[in-house]
Amino acid sequence: MKLFASGLVRKSTIAASLVACLALSISASFAQSPPFAGFAGNWSGKGTVSLSDGSTENIRCRASYHVDRTGRALKQNLRCASDSYKFDLSSDVVSDGTEITGNWSESTRNLFGSVRGRAGGGEIDVFVDAAGFAANLTLRVHGNRQSVWITSKGQIRNVSITMVRS
Repeated sequence: MKLFASGLVRKSTIAASLVACLALSISASFAQSPPFAGFAGNWSGKGTVSLSDGSTENIRCRASYHVDRTGRALKQNLRCASDSYKFDLSSDVVSDGTEITGNWSESTRNLFGSVRGRAGGGEIDVFVDAAGFAANLTLRVHGNRQSVWITSKGQIRNVSITMVRS
């Protein structure tokens, strides 16, 4: 009887260990990915910019994103230009879960300010502000495609960009 009980305990321990390993692997597969997952790399594409005077222009854009090893810090540079208009936007943000904060600058107009918002699931949705300027910025990644939308009440009213990973 003692031998039978010892075998039963051993089998129960093995079974419990297998269940624990299975549960850990399942929970790891459902774990939330880092907030900037999918953004890293170089992107290029085109879009439109609508200005405060009512004009709309086609723009060409290039972006680069550097995500740190943890996936919780992002450096972005977005450069866009048309025949008569350009902007060069850089940002440096960090994540605390889904909330992100950081700084941004636009070099052609010498603007700089703060960034705050949310990131996760292949999307970044932030509010950027500076002295005399504020805008909403949304970036969305689907595989090798990225969409960028900027809305503001300043000189740039709306920007809509579609890019692909280079």
